[in-house]
This record gives sequence, structure tokens and C-alpha cells, in this order.
Amino acid sequence: MLISHSMPLHDRHNGTTVDALHHDPHSGLVDRERLYAALEQEWDLPWQPWHDLRPHLFAANAVFVPPRAVAAMAEAVAAIERIAALPGYAQHVLQAADPLALQDWGLRGACMGYDFHVVGDEAFLIEINTNAGGWLPNAALACVAANADWAAQPCTASSTCHQEHGAAVMQMFEAEWRLQRGDAPLRTVCIVDVAPGEQFLAPEFEMFRALFARHGVEAHIADPQALQWCGDHLAYEGQPVDMVYNRLTDFALRDATSQALRAAAECGAVVLTPHPRAHALLANKRNLAVLGQPEQLAAWGADAADIATLGRVVPATLPLTADNAAALWARRRELFFKPVSGYGSKAAYRGDKLTRGVWEQLQQRRPHDIVAQTFIAPPTRYVDVGGQPTWLKYDIRAYTYAGVVHLFVARLYTGQTTNFRTPGGGFAPVCVV
Repeated sequence: MLISHSMPLHDRHNGTTVDALHHDPHSGLVDRERLYAALEQEWDLPWQPWHDLRPHLFAANAVFVPPRAVAAMAEAVAAIERIAALPGYAQHVLQAADPLALQDWGLRGACMGYDFHVVGDEAFLIEINTNAGGWLPNAALACVAANADWAAQPCTASSTCHQEHGAAVMQMFEAEWRLQRGDAPLRTVCIVDVAPGEQFLAPEFEMFRALFARHGVEAHIADPQALQWCGDHLAYEGQPVDMVYNRLTDFALRDATSQALRAAAECGAVVLTPHPRAHALLANKRNLAVLGQPEQLAAWGADAADIATLGRVVPATLPLTADNAAALWARRRELFFKPVSGYGSKAAYRGDKLTRGVWEQLQQRRPHDIVAQTFIAPPTRYVDVGGQPTWLKYDIRAYTYAGVVHLFVARLYTGQTTNFRTPGGGFAPVCVV
């Protein structure tokens, strides 16, 4: 059983409102030099070169959230995963899924991410991700923030906190392994993504490799093309691979470069997490429309309390079809449009920014390939960017496993969607007020 590591919770700002803290560009300042020093000490990685390449990975300020919103996000995660376990729900959402997603090894999906907008005491689910990067660096960020006294002294790192988070993440992978392999020993893991050295979060891959090594598991970072299917096992550089930590955005493993991994997954020759089934059950954006149908959820046996939770947290969502296109265009200013298989906010559009030309392109896509979600404006906070106070938007990401939240983090940005290109923006610690 994993221990729940939520976020750095502290009450040094008791009596101060979230709104007041977010209006102060000097509240919750993050000492990024201390953070980089802590990362280097704990993970033996030179973070300054990564900072030079990714100067906006970590934000300048923390984000503050009221406890009721924190509870709402945790309740939503638990409710959604209970509903996803219902046979009727699974049968419905898997109808159009790739055959690989129909396999059920009992896996829950390592390193899930649920993204929310917090408005006052309420939280609204924006999307669910099976390839949610950033858990390990954000665990370090959370530990630095937990030990900060922003009123009087700079942040200090806590190696014990890092180790606790790392142990919890390792327990998650061990739990996935046991679900499919029982008591067999886990010996080798591949962390797999396309051109992994070029990925924005490439430093995190190195952190995961180090984490596995600390627990006696040989780990490699690999492009899917470097994997070989040997007829009865998956191999990397000639060595058998027991488990794959899947960071691919080829969610159904349909690309030509993913075929060795697909062949191994089809016959259960490798433990693959997160598995395509997790994406089909949880992260496919069509499912947001399903989660907003209380009568159907009740017919499948969903608990009344879970249905009520989703009614509060999941914004109304509809698939774009020929029948409703005209009505959705008329309402476009109150909607946000997303491709169901998209990731990283690619090809996502705010309705009030949507041109007629883009709208015509969206309608030409396959039926139900685009969803329209009621637009929930992201919250904002004031930050100091080079001496210039600036309002930045933010969302909250919950890193989860098996329906339990282990870490919250914010992402500060400007523009339509999170982008890690905003001065003063990036990952930010979350603290409860």
C-alpha cells in the first residue's frame, strides 16, 4: 500500500487569504538556486545546464489553494477511478478503443496526472493524462517549499523528504509489477519515449533511472525503435526487458516505431505501465462527456456520492458532431475545443479565439474526434518578472496512483495553454491556506 504524499502543507500564512497572497508578487518566492542544489545533491545531476536550456521549467512563486478545493480534487480522482472500474463503464468507453486496450492485466497506471482549474473553493477537472511528466522534479520542489519560511529566510532542502517521495514512486512501480507478475523478481526497466534525450523533461528520465538503480533494478532510457521483439521477450541492446515505463504519446502503440513494444504487450511478455487500457479508460477526452451523464453512471452502478462529486467537478463536455456543430459554433465563446487524442495542449482552441477557417478544419475530422468543454477560466496570480509585476494563469496538476493523490503541483503560464515558455512561469509548489 502506498503512502499518500499530498503536498507541502503548512500554516505560516494563517489569517491571510489566497486572494491576498496571489495579489502579492513577493509571496511564496521559490529559491531556484537552492532547488537546483538540492536536485544535484539528491540525484547527482548537473541541473545548471538543464536550466540554461529550460529556463522556465520552475516558476518564481508558489501557488496557494484553499483546503476545500484540495479535498474536491482528491475526491474527484477517487470517484473517477472507482467509476472507471465499473464493468458497464469500461464496456462503453472501450467500444472504439484499440484491441490492445481491451487487455486487462489489472494494472492501474503509474504516474497518472489530473489537471484542474481552482476557482475559489471549487475545483474543475480540465483533463486526465497517462503520461504526466514531472513527478520526481516536482517532489524535490515540494520538499524545498515545505522547508521554506518565506517571511524570514530562504528555502532549505530536505533529503529525507526527497527519499520519501522516491520510495513512494518506487512502490508504485513495484505494485504494478506484482499485479501482473506476482512475486517474480523485477530486474530490468526501460524508460521509453521518442528521442528521449531531446524531450523537455529529459532530466527526469535520468532521475527515474537513478531511482530504479537505488532499488536494485537495472534501468535504461530508450527510444521505442531501440527495442527488439524476440518472439518470446522484449529486449534492449540484447538484454531482456521486464518492465517498460511508458512515456510515449502514441497511446495505442500504433506507430511503426512502437511495434516491438506492441508485440510484447499483446502477449503480456512485458509489464507496460501506463498501459493503453489506462488511457482508454481514463485519459481519452471523450470520456469527459460520459462522466457528465449522471443517469447513465447510476445505471452502471456508480455510487450516488461519486456521481454528485463529478457533477460538481467535471465541466459539461460534448463531442463535436455534424448534428451539433452549428449550435456549438454559436456557443463557441463559452467553450474550449480539444482533440480526443491530443496531448500537451496541441491543437486545442479557446472558442473565443477560434477562426472560421480553423472551425472548418475541426469539422472535417472524424466524428467525435473533437470535444467541446465548457470553458472554465484559469485562475491567476501576480508575480514579479524582472521587476515588472505580471499576472500569470495557472492550473493544478494532481499526480496520482490507484485513485490516490500523492503530489499537487501548479503550472504558471501566459497564453491559451500551459507552455513552459513564460518568464516567471513553470512548475510551482502548491501550499494550502
